[in-house]
Amino acid sequence: MSKKAIIPALAALGITMTAIPLAAQSSGMSVLDKLERGQWELRERGTKATRRICVRTGRELIQLRHRGPDCSRYVVESGTDQVTVQYTCRGNGYARTSIRRETPTLVQIESQGIADELPFEFIAEARRVGSCR
Repeated sequence: MSKKAIIPALAALGITMTAIPLAAQSSGMSVLDKLERGQWELRERGTKATRRICVRTGRELIQLRHRGPDCSRYVVESGTDQVTVQYTCRGNGYARTSIRRETPTLVQIESQGIADELPFEFIAEARRVGSCR
């Protein structure tokens, strides 16, 4: 193979190798697409407090301690009923969140990271309770 033929072949290989992870990232959170849309109630284990959140895409459950769109996400692990996402919010911390879908209206969430310069860790259950208001 000539030198001129090798360079385009290597370039094509590089494009293929980078396209695969990007495709995996976009489909890696498909378990969240299987959740019913609407108002969800979160109950953190060890506390009596509840919190309600409007779930439109399921991705709202990933960044419960970091609000705002200025975070980059990376799917660490993905299965039919579970996803683990690591995310970084520039200047505001980072976390790793695992979401396990039990039914389309019930999930278990585990998350730990740094928010507001302090470490956090929680385990919560989220359940659909109705329509968003």
